[in-house]
Amino acid sequence: MTEVATAPRQIPIVCPGHTRPLAELQFCAVDDENEHRAFLVSACHDKLPMLRDGVSGDWIGTFAGHKGAVWCCRLDPSGYLAATASGDFSVKVWDAITGKELYHFPHKHIVKTLDFSPDSRRLATGGHEGLLRVFDLEAPEGEPTAIAQLPDKKITITKCGWLDESIVLAACSDGGIRFWEVGPGGDGSKLLRTLKVDAEVRDMELSLLSSGKRILTVAAGKNVNFFDLSGDYKMLHSHPMPIHFRDEGGASLHPEGQKFVAGGSDLWVRIFDFATGKQLECHKGHHGPLRCLRFSPDGKTFATGSEDGTIRLWKTDP
Repeated sequence: MTEVATAPRQIPIVCPGHTRPLAELQFCAVDDENEHRAFLVSACHDKLPMLRDGVSGDWIGTFAGHKGAVWCCRLDPSGYLAATASGDFSVKVWDAITGKELYHFPHKHIVKTLDFSPDSRRLATGGHEGLLRVFDLEAPEGEPTAIAQLPDKKITITKCGWLDESIVLAACSDGGIRFWEVGPGGDGSKLLRTLKVDAEVRDMELSLLSSGKRILTVAAGKNVNFFDLSGDYKMLHSHPMPIHFRDEGGASLHPEGQKFVAGGSDLWVRIFDFATGKQLECHKGHHGPLRCLRFSPDGKTFATGSEDGTIRLWKTDP
């Protein structure tokens, strides 16, 4: 049975440049005295993460230097630093303005994920080693804090993210999302709690909604799950999807918290109602399965990255 879009057909902005499947997308909103700008960074298997204008999709620059697929690329909250995690067993930190490599952090296996702390002073990384590492960017030559996720076996860390200045979330291949309190200067770590989903976590997004609520979005198996991190950390919804997230894909919550976008094992870009899980829109544009999706900070657009090597920018309300 052929699916039909339930909203007016729109033609997205196509952002060429990559030559292999996309791995991750991230928007970053930067305010200074003169202007407000949004940037979009993309991680790709072609080893060349890119920086773009978040509105037009225009290419700004490429961070060249990795020798393996880049699985994750992030800008720090200020927009001055970028960091990349790669299949070449390394993490690099870059000057996001000039593209110059600032730091190189070797690992012992593929690095799948990383995230800057809100104050940009620390960088968390994770991957196939099963160790959550926290690097002090004010003392980059020092040894990082290294935290094994389980005492008796190794599990892959698929995504990580900072909840605040001291708590890091590590989402893993066993379906666990572990909250680690990491002391300043490597002063020990403490497991605070673990949330569980029923499959390997493929995507995880921390959102601070316009209402002030903090929501954790987790794509795993065939479901998109939402947890309330403002109160008792309970699961708010677990919506079954017409796709699966076993090999690729993800989900992103709109900043107002009323709807979310999801994509994975097929070519369709779908919008769903947050409360009910009802499909609201369905769009086609990519020529390969979706690998990553994110709403822009103002919620007016969202970006999708595909196995076809392109990024597409869509209007939320065309």
